[in-house]
Order: sequence, then structure tokens, then C-alpha cells
Amino acid sequence: MLTAKIGENAGLVWNALQGGALTTEALKKATKLKVADLNLALGWLAREGKLCFEVTDKETVVGLK
Repeated sequence: MLTAKIGENAGLVWNALQGGALTTEALKKATKLKVADLNLALGWLAREGKLCFEVTDKETVVGLK
């Protein structure tokens, strides 16, 4: 059950990123996911090699490969 929910949330993240890269905070707002659920979805997509990350001192920007 949990795996299915993570997959659904990964779909929300994927759809939100179709318009371009977003900060994790903007991605949280766009998907309306809790931080833990967002992180699980990001991990899912990152493990599949579908994301790229740019980390600065203040924020993390996530985009599609």
C-alpha cells in the first residue's frame, strides 16, 4: 500500500516538474504534499534516474533529466 502511494506522489512531482525546474519549497506547494511524502517521491524518481538536483546554501532546485 505504501509503495503505491509513493508512486502516486512521484507522479504528482513528475507532472509538477513538466513546466520546468522548481525549488523543493515550490514543489511542495505545487503538489500539496507533506515534506516526508515529497522526499519519498523525490527519492523514488531519483533512484530511477529521472531527476537532476542543484543544491545551493539556501535551496535545492529539482528538475527533470
